[in-house]
Amino acid sequence: MHTPRKRFGQHFLCDQNVIQNIVAAIQPKPDDRLVEIGPGQGALTFPLLQQCQVLDAVELDRDLIAYLEQRAQPIGELIIHQSDVLDFDFSKLYKKGHPLRVVGNLPYNISTPLIFHLLSYADLISDMVFMLQKEVAERLAAPAGSPHIGRLSIMVQYYCEVEVLFDVAPDAFYPPPKVDSSILQLKPHKGKPYVAKNTKLFADIVKQAFGQRRKTLRKSLKDLISPQVWAQSNISSDLRPETLGVKEFVALANLADAE
Repeated sequence: MHTPRKRFGQHFLCDQNVIQNIVAAIQPKPDDRLVEIGPGQGALTFPLLQQCQVLDAVELDRDLIAYLEQRAQPIGELIIHQSDVLDFDFSKLYKKGHPLRVVGNLPYNISTPLIFHLLSYADLISDMVFMLQKEVAERLAAPAGSPHIGRLSIMVQYYCEVEVLFDVAPDAFYPPPKVDSSILQLKPHKGKPYVAKNTKLFADIVKQAFGQRRKTLRKSLKDLISPQVWAQSNISSDLRPETLGVKEFVALANLADAE
């Protein structure tokens, strides 16, 4: 058995019931352009490959690749890209008319930067199903007013519809992590409900607001939003960022951009 590597954040899924539930949530089909992040020892890889016949996988740990390729041979075509997923160019897997379906048990230590990396390819992706630390999943799905809401919540919800599907206990893994996990589905919006005219300004406003979340918006955003913009807006500058949702942040960004 491959020894899980702490530096890669490896926790291998081993509970067959959980694996079946994840595969059922993904519903892989033969013509899907499925991409798995971090296949590990293949707990999800081989059941997925049985149903879709061709699967791309991004794996950093060289020691796992030969094992995965050998096990996959009688099942289907497994194409492994040996790479750090944070540097991986997902656009090279995209074929017109076949949007990517991205799945995986995301390493806890890189889940946030990895999701931001994937959002840059949102136009090429039809859906994503991930195993994440439960706390991260709660943040991603958090509505306005929730104590869990943050920069990640707003940015992901700007690009995607977010749904927590079910939770997974630590004893479903080897070695067991010290936290609970959740299965989360992200579906990039085909038409965004709220459109920022300047996405960089929108992202900067969200980042700065939550970077100083104990301050009122007037104080935390004084470099980005003028008193004139606040006067035009129907959003109170005395609020704190967790009270706002995507709609309000987009409205602020669009007013500031028009100034």
